[in-house]
Amino acid sequence: MGRSTDLVLYQAEWCPYCARVRSKLTELMLDYRNVNVPRPHTARDAVRDVSGQTSIPVLVDGTTVLNDDDDIIPYLEEKYGRAS
Repeated sequence: MGRSTDLVLYQAEWCPYCARVRSKLTELMLDYRNVNVPRPHTARDAVRDVSGQTSIPVLVDGTTVLNDDDDIIPYLEEKYGRAS
C-alpha cells in the first residue's frame, strides 16, 4: 500500500515518458489516480482542460500542474522524498 496523495497522472501506457513517471511514483510508493488518454492529440480534451496543451505526461498535484517528465520527476523527488 502506497502513501495517499491527490496526484493525478494523465498518461498513456505506450508512452515512454509516462513510463518514467509511473516508475518514479512506484519507487516513491505514492498512490495516484491514473487517467489514460487517447493517442490522437485532438481527442485529449481532458489534458487540454488541466494543462492548456495536449502533450503527456501531465501530473496534477492540487494547484500544481506539470507537463514534462523532466519536470515531474524532480518535483516528485523534492516534494515526496526518495524511497529508502
